Formats: sequence, structure tokens, C-alpha cells
Amino acid sequence: MASTSRKTAIAVCQMTSTHDVENNFNVCADLIRQAKDKNAKMVFLPECFDYVGRNKEEAIGLAVAEDGPLIARFRELARQNDLWLSLGGFHEINAETKKNPFNTHLIINNEGATVAKYRKLHLFDVNIPGKVRLMESDFSTAGDRLVQPVQTPAGVVALSTCYDVRFPELSVWQRKRGAQILTFPSAFTASTGAAHWEVLLRARAVETQCYVVGATQTGWHNEKRESYGHAMVVDPWGKILAEISDGSTGVEVVEIDLDYVDKLTETVAFGEHTIHSATIFYRTPLSYAFVNRKPVVLGHVLVSPIRVVHHLTELTNEETADLFNAAKIVQWVLESVYDVTSSTVSVQDGPDAGQSVKHVHAHILPRRPGDFGDAPGNNIYEAIVTHDRDPNSALFRTIEHMAAETEVYRKVIAANRDKL
Repeated sequence: MASTSRKTAIAVCQMTSTHDVENNFNVCADLIRQAKDKNAKMVFLPECFDYVGRNKEEAIGLAVAEDGPLIARFRELARQNDLWLSLGGFHEINAETKKNPFNTHLIINNEGATVAKYRKLHLFDVNIPGKVRLMESDFSTAGDRLVQPVQTPAGVVALSTCYDVRFPELSVWQRKRGAQILTFPSAFTASTGAAHWEVLLRARAVETQCYVVGATQTGWHNEKRESYGHAMVVDPWGKILAEISDGSTGVEVVEIDLDYVDKLTETVAFGEHTIHSATIFYRTPLSYAFVNRKPVVLGHVLVSPIRVVHHLTELTNEETADLFNAAKIVQWVLESVYDVTSSTVSVQDGPDAGQSVKHVHAHILPRRPGDFGDAPGNNIYEAIVTHDRDPNSALFRTIEHMAAETEVYRKVIAANRDKL
């Protein structure tokens, strides 16, 4: 069976925003249409795509609400062009203080709905005598929480903004939660950008083994403020896949290959064991599903949280919900593949319950009439507890055998992405 393609075209954009909100929107709309014409599935716009104020009063006074008419127009662009959008930082009205707005990064799907929202945590305050003074805290309010990476057609995307790129702990946190693509929409100053922009993006890519997308502002926004430009996409090995020259408004389309990410990160921790990426057929930012090295019945697979946790009660509410939602999706996949209508879903939570690997996991087994004795479910739980405890590794399936099964499930998931 041919391998399921996990490649998706994305578009990184570069522009020069001014205080003219309408003109900036028209530029964004044109970039989005160019990306559509080049067959991109997701478009990444830079920080301040809405506007760059000429002074503090303008930076605050032009701020808009997420549910206001400006963002509604971007939602309509997403629907019209059947594209996902990364809106890399707009000035969101601070409804509580009515003062400094948030710098808010949105991910909008192709139906125009918000699927993720992040308010920039690290504000850029710099004063280099004779070169640049930009105190973001004078006109922005910092966010107060991290945001989990989100599943998109391009892969699992993590939301960050500009100055966040200087804090590697944030990127590592995102990678540990399943991120495959890191985003740093930016308006880097000309002086700091020339010194650090490229090296920071490539460093974040190499240390996390993720793709990195840096949509940027470029050129002079007004007589006081200039941005560095050089929008780029970097692959997980640190190679620059695309770059837009400084001063140019434009869009570059590149292909994201999730199999390449898996190749560089070939194993995932499962308790004291490691799971090869070739045997993983479903992932979310918090959970993953993989085929069994010694299945009790045909199609017996496991679903586990990415974070190594010994006991179900140690999971966060979000991890718990994600784990069981993943289990539901995997059950549907298995019942579709094997044309059955019944499944056993089982969690052995702790050693006295038969848990053999100190990492929470659910067994999912598609069931057939009489597949395990005459009585319904006869001895199935005993078999789940004991099936892989024989130390003789020769009894376990090979990676190649398990990878072939994995491809069957991946193909079904890819064909039914809209349903899952």
C-alpha cells in the first residue's frame, strides 16, 4: 500500500503596515489571494498586520475587538479562499482596563472560526541610544497564560509572537505538547533583526526539531519606526526553506513535511519504553495512538498522553478530555477498517489493576463475534494484562510489520479528516 502523504503547502507573508487600517487590510487580502493561487492551505501574516501607530495614542486608539468588523473581514477571507489563517498579532481592545490593548495572535480555520487565541507574553522594551527606542509596554498589555498548540491542516501549530522567540523555554514547552510548527510573526526592529533574527529562528528550529515560520513586517512604517523584514520558513534541521528580501511585500509558499519531523524525532517516550514514529498513526497536541507490538486481537492498539504520567488522576482536565476524545476517534477508525460495531476500551490504572507500563494508556480492541471464546468478552481482560509480559522479544512484531498496519490507519484518518 502506498504511503499516505503528510505534506502541506503553507504561505509566509511580509508587508509594511502603516496607520492606515483599510490599506493594510487590502494588502493582507491580496497576499492571501496570492497564497491561494499558489495552492497554500494555511497563510501566516505578521505581527501588526492590522496597523502600526505613529504614536502611543494612535497605537492604543485604533485597537479593535476580536468580535468586531475588522477581524470579521478576515474570517470572511478565510471562508472565501478556503484557507486557514495565522493572524500574527492584532491590537485587541483591553475590555477590563480600557487602556493598553493586548497583542493577540489568532488561528482562524477555513470556516472563519477561531481555533486558538494567544496574547503575547513577553513585551519588547528596548532602548539603544542613538539607534532605537521601542517600549512595547507603553502601549500594550502582556498576556498571562500559555496556550496549547493546535491541530491544523499543516500540522500541530504553536502560537508565539515576535519577542517570544528570545525565550527558548516557551518553544520547548510547546514541543513537549506536540508542536510540529512554531510561529513567530514579528515586527523586528532593523538593528536587532540584522543581528539576531535569522540565528534565533534557526536555533528554535534545531533545538525543538520543529518547522519555524516567521512572517514579518519590513521597511519604514513611519518616520520613527523601521522593521527588519526577511520573513522566512526554517526546517527542523535549521535549513532556510524560504526567505523574502527586506523591503519587499510578498508571499512565499513552501511545503511542510510532517514525515520529516517524525524522522528527526523517531521515538516517543512510553513509560520506560520508546515508541517508534513509524508505529504512531494519530497525534494531538496532548495524546497519541500507536499499534501494538503483540496485539491480543487483530487491530488491538493503544492511546496514551504524550506526557509521561503514571496514574489517570495525575492528568490535567485538558489532558483527560483529549485522551478520551482521541480514544473515541481511534475506536471509530478501527471499527471502520475492520467493519465491526463493537470494541473493548480498557484502562489498567496502576499495578494492582494489571498496568505493566508506568504510563497511562487505553487499550482499544475491535471485537468480532466469538473472537475470544463463546461468552461475551470472555477472558479478554486477563489477556490484556498478560499479553506482552513474556520477556522473549522474538514474540514481538517487527517495526516493518507494525508500520504497515500504521499506514492503513493513517490513510483512513487522512481521508476522513473533516469528520474527525
